[in-house]
Amino acid sequence: MQKTLQEEVTLSGIGLHTGREVKLTIKPAKENTGFVFVRTDLEGHPQVEADVNYVVATERGTTLEKLGVKINTCEHLLAALVGCDIDNAMLEMDASEPPILDGSSKFFVEAIESVGVVEQNIAREYLVVKEVLSYADPATGSEITIIPSDNYEITTMVDFGTKVLGTQNATLKHISEFKEEISSARTFSFLHELEMLLDHGLIKGGDISNAIVYVDKDLTPETTEKLKKAFGKDNVSIRPNGILDNLNLNYPNEAARHKLLDVIGDLALAGVKIKGKVIANKPGHYVNTQFAKKLNRQWKLQKKKNVPDFDLTKEPVFDINGIMKLMPHRPPFLLIDKVLELSDSHVVGLKNVTMNEPFFVGHFPKEPVMPGVLQVEALAQTGGILVLASVPDPENYSTYFIKIDKVKFKRKVVPGDTMIFKIELIEPIRRGIVHMQGFGYVGDTVAVEAELMAQVAKNKVD
Repeated sequence: MQKTLQEEVTLSGIGLHTGREVKLTIKPAKENTGFVFVRTDLEGHPQVEADVNYVVATERGTTLEKLGVKINTCEHLLAALVGCDIDNAMLEMDASEPPILDGSSKFFVEAIESVGVVEQNIAREYLVVKEVLSYADPATGSEITIIPSDNYEITTMVDFGTKVLGTQNATLKHISEFKEEISSARTFSFLHELEMLLDHGLIKGGDISNAIVYVDKDLTPETTEKLKKAFGKDNVSIRPNGILDNLNLNYPNEAARHKLLDVIGDLALAGVKIKGKVIANKPGHYVNTQFAKKLNRQWKLQKKKNVPDFDLTKEPVFDINGIMKLMPHRPPFLLIDKVLELSDSHVVGLKNVTMNEPFFVGHFPKEPVMPGVLQVEALAQTGGILVLASVPDPENYSTYFIKIDKVKFKRKVVPGDTMIFKIELIEPIRRGIVHMQGFGYVGDTVAVEAELMAQVAKNKVD
């Protein structure tokens, strides 16, 4: 089921790039809201959804913009929400950038855990990865690939090509491990990057405590003075491990772990929970968000097709004998072989289409095709199972068509095909009237769809 916070929680701090004080309040949100930023400092409290299609900049962080309203450096907060298994939240801020805090997701996670997480009443949807998808940036050599997996897994591989920080890897096997393994990995920079950012006024909220600085150049007196002024320190120095001043690493591979944190935050912008294994080589905000756009398009295509995800190896809800206990139909007119899923509002059935079907005898004998009317009948029988499974004595009831609407046939169904039928209630059953939407699939392609209305009636007793 979808999840949100039990109650609101507030954090305050400084924005890394803006240097502005900001108050962030993370609030519960209703089902199917997603993550929505709210700028309480602007007139009308405009909202910006955490949607990859609003990404306008990826330099040193991910920036969203909608109708002129910006949200800067959103990735650490979004990573925390995903890491805490949240689906829906309103993110109110009185500035454009969430607080940087210690440069990680740690304090966001702790804040969420302090108020707790609650399940909601609508099932979560997933982008189920069934084929390998990739995005590569030839200019940087960065590449992200996702492959099928039952869980959301991420591996990052980074190579910075410097003596102080070379090749590192990090892996998250399950999102439930985010708090312990990833959340406290802090943002980092190389000294030459930091000096450039300071010169351009782009890092006003920085501090020795919220950014690891790897020293990849000589620390000249001029650079030392800049750093002392920027960080409000009397002295700055280099530790033996090549890190500026007195900050201790939380992990030997903290840089790779933080890159993994960024991947989770940026891919949250795809707008859906993911089932797949992400392998990111030299990730960065640009390649992350470009890949998130690709996942978002894949998700929209999956939703449009509405293909049910099922496991044929699992025990069916009803086999053919169970179906015959519910339904009055018998072969050859019984057109459903198994029921794979069943809830109060939907049902998924299966039919193996074989050459032995009696309707193939005279229906295009040289090129046998399952008649469209029987495909619709199979949809109706699947819907009948949904209805009759809800009554204690199904043998005493029958379902009768009263309306068929918006029927479309989109591909031929031939011997050897396996058809999957998915029926969902359009509205609750009232006075025995059932209004349903049905789809029939072969593979990941819709073969037939129709809107059905039926009446459930008690059989007359002689």
